[in-house]
Amino acid sequence: MHPRRPEGFDGLGYRGGVRDDPAFGGPFHARSFGSGTELGHWVTTPPDIPGSRNLHWGEKSPSYGVPSAPPTLEGPAEEPFPGGGDGPRPGRSSEQLNRFAGFGIGLASLFTENVLAHPCIVLRRQCQVNYHARHYHLTPFSVINIMYSFNKTQGPRALWKGMGSTFIVQGVTLGAEGIISEFTPLPREVSQKWNPKQIGEHLLLKCLTYMVAMPFYSASLIETVQSEIIRDNTGILECVKEGIGRVIGLGVPHSKRLLPLFSLIFPTVLHGVLHYIISSIIQKIVLLILKRKTCSSHLAESTSPMQNMLDAYFPELIANFAASLCSDVILYPLETVLHRLHIQGTRTIIDNTDLGYEVLPINTQYEGMRDCVNTIKQEEGVFGFYKGFGAVIIQYTLHATILQITKIIYSTLLQNSI
Repeated sequence: MHPRRPEGFDGLGYRGGVRDDPAFGGPFHARSFGSGTELGHWVTTPPDIPGSRNLHWGEKSPSYGVPSAPPTLEGPAEEPFPGGGDGPRPGRSSEQLNRFAGFGIGLASLFTENVLAHPCIVLRRQCQVNYHARHYHLTPFSVINIMYSFNKTQGPRALWKGMGSTFIVQGVTLGAEGIISEFTPLPREVSQKWNPKQIGEHLLLKCLTYMVAMPFYSASLIETVQSEIIRDNTGILECVKEGIGRVIGLGVPHSKRLLPLFSLIFPTVLHGVLHYIISSIIQKIVLLILKRKTCSSHLAESTSPMQNMLDAYFPELIANFAASLCSDVILYPLETVLHRLHIQGTRTIIDNTDLGYEVLPINTQYEGMRDCVNTIKQEEGVFGFYKGFGAVIIQYTLHATILQITKIIYSTLLQNSI
């Protein structure tokens, strides 16, 4: 149940953390499942923007707001600044550019992941729930063609519907996780000296969080796949209204094929926990590989300040990118099953992903997760679990391109300032 993401919904894998710096008021809690001691300086978690702080290996983030010792005036031997001289230390403007650029890099990554990639998420979900479809759209070429058809017949809104509800689901997820961890002994993060009990309690917190956000995720899914042709102008809080109505049994009437929420708990929690575990493991492995590669290059030859600054930000973004990509690809069949179970019985009308026009009703009659898996395998084949996979290729290709362009711009700015 991660549409993007970072873990992305994305939306249900976001974590918060505290850095190992006195200026941030507490010890660092790593979100990984290992006991590495040096990776802590690399990991930032939402709502922090990746790349917005100095994360050099072996260094701590700058202590903002901590006053430095006043300069002494007893003799010429005393230097008011660490770099020597009578004025500000050399490279201060470069450091300010470094911090600003790091924030911009992280912001560009988040913007790409949550905004620019949304049309891919919309089409991907529509293909997943469309059991009528004869074209599976496994390649990006057919996906681009159908996107153009939707935009031509329904306008740009057809590819950007439901974006507000995805942010609401992320907010509900973060809020639920924070409140539950505040009033229970369940840890929000796994410390470096972890043990099986701590991991179990941490995963239990994730499970409870996914259960709380589940009805709102279901409402958000309906908004993203509902055809714009018959769609009413709903408010931004319609997702909250529908989610609460799904819990208490009020709101828009549904058919008898609607699955009760308790039957959706297992597939929803299973998808969320597996997505979180896979993302965390992949992120740690990628960071470890990049760390060793960079350390070896530093020992082999002296590196420029520009390269040091690039090494401070991009490895974390690359690790987040690789973690989201791997988890989305591995869990794509499970996500297809999950979305079909959530959408069943909601009287949702979707676009025809074969023609690019007309609409189709969702009239599935799955009895549960096992029946859904068996039915898809028998009627649509193994590739039926991967309908719309071409949209994932486009989504992460776009993300990688934005990261590369941002890196080029950042390198150019640093070359002009150094």
